Amino acid sequence: MALSAGTRRTVACVLVGLGALLIVAALMIPTYTVSKMAKTPLDLEITTVAVNQKDQESLVLDSSSLTAEGRSAEVNKNVPLVSQRFLTVEDPSDADEMTIQAGNTLRRIDKSGDTGVLTAYVDRVTIDRTTGEPVAADPNGSIAITTNSKGEALADPVQHTGLQYRFPIGTEKKTYPYFDVLARTTTDMEFQEETEINGTKVYHFRQNVPVTNLNDVSKAPTNKLELPAAKWGVEGGEEPVTMYRFYGNTRDVWVEPETGTVVKGGEQLNIFYGRSADKVEVQALKANMVFDTDTVESQLAVAKDNIDTLSLFGRVLPIVFGIIGVLALIAGIALGLTGGRGGNPARPTGPTGRRPGGSSPVAASAADAPTTTLPRTGDADAPTETIKLPKNL
Repeated sequence: MALSAGTRRTVACVLVGLGALLIVAALMIPTYTVSKMAKTPLDLEITTVAVNQKDQESLVLDSSSLTAEGRSAEVNKNVPLVSQRFLTVEDPSDADEMTIQAGNTLRRIDKSGDTGVLTAYVDRVTIDRTTGEPVAADPNGSIAITTNSKGEALADPVQHTGLQYRFPIGTEKKTYPYFDVLARTTTDMEFQEETEINGTKVYHFRQNVPVTNLNDVSKAPTNKLELPAAKWGVEGGEEPVTMYRFYGNTRDVWVEPETGTVVKGGEQLNIFYGRSADKVEVQALKANMVFDTDTVESQLAVAKDNIDTLSLFGRVLPIVFGIIGVLALIAGIALGLTGGRGGNPARPTGPTGRRPGGSSPVAASAADAPTTTLPRTGDADAPTETIKLPKNL
């Protein structure tokens, strides 16, 4: 059934309005909505597990050898190690900032309970949810590596700088500053290559943490030890020798660039005791720790979910809204232009039979003499000839 002119105009206006709205939405979603969504979620709860590489050295100082009578420092070889980090979001956190708390332990799994724990710390830092960088507040974080008599962690306020647990949305092939918890320093994390992990594109970065005297960082009891030279296994017999605990690291991370998710990580740890940074006298720990398979797959799943979300709002919806909006706009304009065009209905004659632009015909009187009305030449609408006959004919 044909629409009336009024209805057509109404539908045309609706289509034009809808089309314009969809086109505006297509333009706004990538620039506004995605910018609001491209942030680290506040419900993070991530566990990562790294294990030592079995084809590489795994050396651990047997701490009991330093206290046992008649024994000198002993370093165990081929020690199975596991490093576990549990990351959560804590207060204060809001629309723009979030506080990350990461509890990290490194232990040898050939010993049970506390005897197997080699290092442990709790790190807190407040970061920008978009860039991943620490906020400007001072202090913006804390690190706890010691406990009191009740076993409660003692946190020292520490100013964090550089990236740490995630990279920015849209990670680039460039050098980033990266914070190291143990050294409490920030050094360059340099781009190495673009590669793939299980079919997903990732950027490989590497950081070299220079050898650092941990006693200069924290006054933990294990960072400075005075023992007889014989106990250290060096010349000097029972003469006291002070050794410092030094730390160095080569850290590798593989980052999914669209979301900034760290898909894979590895650390080549080198911790030792010595009287100077340039000489290893007693190896405390040496191992190459890399995310296990389950952790890599879990981090890949997180990255892919975030990629799908960003793709939906950054590409799919704008394209769909744009196409539908243009079609609706064209249809509305076309309908509006044709809405007033239709057949001109015959206009009714007036009560006198007057046609527009014509003259009124004169009705014949019964008393008139017989007359003949001839049609005018070329007048197709002239009245038909009328003849009156005499009654006696």
